[in-house]
Amino acid sequence: MSRPRPEPVQQVKQRRDAALNALVDTVPYIRFLNITFDRRGDELTAVLNFDEKLIGNPLLPALHGGVTAAFLEVTAAITLNWSHLWPRIENGDLDPEEMAAGKLPRRPKTIGFTVDYLRSGLPRDAYARATVARAGRRYASVHVSAWQDHQDKLFAQATGHFLMPQNDAGKG
Repeated sequence: MSRPRPEPVQQVKQRRDAALNALVDTVPYIRFLNITFDRRGDELTAVLNFDEKLIGNPLLPALHGGVTAAFLEVTAAITLNWSHLWPRIENGDLDPEEMAAGKLPRRPKTIGFTVDYLRSGLPRDAYARATVARAGRRYASVHVSAWQDHQDKLFAQATGHFLMPQNDAGKG
């Protein structure tokens, strides 16, 4: 018996990156805030690329609290959606080209989102990583941590609760 030959690494990376880009492109606000995602396997790190328009208090200067909250919520939602879609992308059930054409399964909806502002966000790039604490058929809970210079020195964190999409079958 011979096993099927595995896909070339570059082809796998391109498929995963195309799927992530299609997912991110469904939320125009992500591009407006200039949030990008660094993908390593199935793990995502969100990057809020600094821009002067993100400053809320020019006297300090500090990132606007609404920008910080949006950054955390976007990170939580994209990470949850990514973890939900990952098995289907890997199995070939979701075609990145179809995803790019707008044929995406429904996304989880935010039920509640609580942000803890731990210190002022400085005028520089920020990073965030989300952990899915629970993801059932109907409900998911996600924790997000954001930092700038050192991952152990958080400037904000959040917990989000999401309603998972129902009956995805046939909607992709």
